[in-house]
Amino acid sequence: MMMNHIIENKFFDIKKLIPKNTQILVVSKNQNFSNIEKLYRVGHRDFGENYIQEMVEKYKKLPKDIRWHMIGRIQSNKLKYIIPFIHLIHSVQNIKQIDIINKIALKYQKIINCLLQIKICDDKNKSGITYQEASKILENETYKKMKNVKIIGIMGMASFQEKLTKVHDEFSYLRKIYNEYKNKYGHYILSMGMSRDYNIAIKYGTTIVRLGTMIFGNRKKTI
Repeated sequence: MMMNHIIENKFFDIKKLIPKNTQILVVSKNQNFSNIEKLYRVGHRDFGENYIQEMVEKYKKLPKDIRWHMIGRIQSNKLKYIIPFIHLIHSVQNIKQIDIINKIALKYQKIINCLLQIKICDDKNKSGITYQEASKILENETYKKMKNVKIIGIMGMASFQEKLTKVHDEFSYLRKIYNEYKNKYGHYILSMGMSRDYNIAIKYGTTIVRLGTMIFGNRKKTI
């Protein structure tokens, strides 16, 4: 019987390690419908996807009260497919993306919450914008006039290091930016920390941890 509930058991074990004020975002990229449904049945509702097409396919076939999070690179020409149901977009990086989101959201009379993805490491495979670029977006007069999109926090991904000293520095830096933006703009979400470094992110006050491998094991495309 235990073998039939491996994913659920891992999830509950992990929940015990996460502070109650820190949200678990289950990264369901490449996971089949069955694995997502297992966590849904035990009460979890927040799932993150990297690719719009995959997210749309899952949205169509899974319960409609799931809260879907976009955590991958934004494909501006495909945003129209997720705006009707998306809960939170974590990976906004420029005013053009924000403008597109605002215009599509207006058609649906929705307000779409977003995070700015800040680059906090030197890894060329990790995308994001600088603190200076993020601040320019938040002070942009065009953005300030938008009614259907709202930036409510920031997201960042740490470098993949054998020694985690650098990760401490990266999360500390992102936390400082978050503190500034929280005081200035009222931001309330800090999304940082993944399966490998979530415990460090918690130390620096993340409000969302993005966990996939810890729950499902190493990713294999199963859809």
